[in-house]
Amino acid sequence: MKSLRTELFPFVLIVVLILLAFAIFWAVMDMVLLGASIAVVLLPLHHRILKYTRPRISAEIVTLAVFIALAVSVLITHFILISNAAGLKDLFGSISIWLNNPATNPLDFGIPVSKATLSALLDEGTALFVDYQKTLINNLSLIMFKMLVLFVSLFSLLRWGEELKIKLTRHVPVVLTGYITKLSEVTVDTLYAIYIVQIAIAILTFFIALPVFYLLGYGNILFYSFLAAFCELIPILGSSVAFILFGTYAFSLGDTRGVFILFFLGYLIVSCVPEIYVRPVLVGRRVKIHPLIMFIGIISGILTMGLAGFVLGPVIIVMITTSYRMYIKDRKDRGESGSLFEHS
Repeated sequence: MKSLRTELFPFVLIVVLILLAFAIFWAVMDMVLLGASIAVVLLPLHHRILKYTRPRISAEIVTLAVFIALAVSVLITHFILISNAAGLKDLFGSISIWLNNPATNPLDFGIPVSKATLSALLDEGTALFVDYQKTLINNLSLIMFKMLVLFVSLFSLLRWGEELKIKLTRHVPVVLTGYITKLSEVTVDTLYAIYIVQIAIAILTFFIALPVFYLLGYGNILFYSFLAAFCELIPILGSSVAFILFGTYAFSLGDTRGVFILFFLGYLIVSCVPEIYVRPVLVGRRVKIHPLIMFIGIISGILTMGLAGFVLGPVIIVMITTSYRMYIKDRKDRGESGSLFEHS
């Protein structure tokens, strides 16, 4: 018993230090986790490049590739938003006029939200989509710092991640080695599934939103579909934000038909079905976990931890489920071996 405690002490100390680091650096932990998860997903690419160059150069190449991909995505989004700035201003302006009308009462339309809450949400939407340049400038120092943390985390995990893993596993007690190995494998599978499914659902959202906005008849079909897909790509937003925005716009125009289209076809089908069914099924299938359990992990993670929870929520659910399965299997194996020993 004493030797087991001695073996466990370094492992427990490492866990405590990791939890302490989470608590101290929580403000930027979302970027650390995002960088680490991207590093895990891109490790196969890193290994391929390692055949031709040194680890540091390979890590730099992969990190630079991610930076370029992010920069190109930002520039494309900026170009699309600038090209449709007039339409966005008209959309938010119409909603603002409707809300500022003293006769407007959202409760009369069955909307269980106060006018003050809708006004606050409208201000946030305006800052995000219309005045985003001003918002970026006002938060430039924080954004730059978070981007620095993201890319430093990405580079560090690519460059020293596997070395660190080897050093840490030396301190893991033998009785836990099998658990650690299996949990590492399912964590990698989960991260692959999270990112692949996230991109796939964003693309799916764009295409299935096209007929909805065609039926709506407001024009700007491609842009509105892009906006829904863009919101879907950002975990803390989701395409539901876009359809709520368009639904409020239809309310401001007095377009009852448009409200029904946006609610039943847009919100319920385009937004909710992928979130409630498609995502949990695809991620759960990869790691062999029931879609309902995976759905709870995804939504709970985002609600409680924001962007960090997008990664942590499913990973924690998978690790808990896998640990439980391994524990039950170990008990069953020990029980069977014990009964065989008794029979012999």
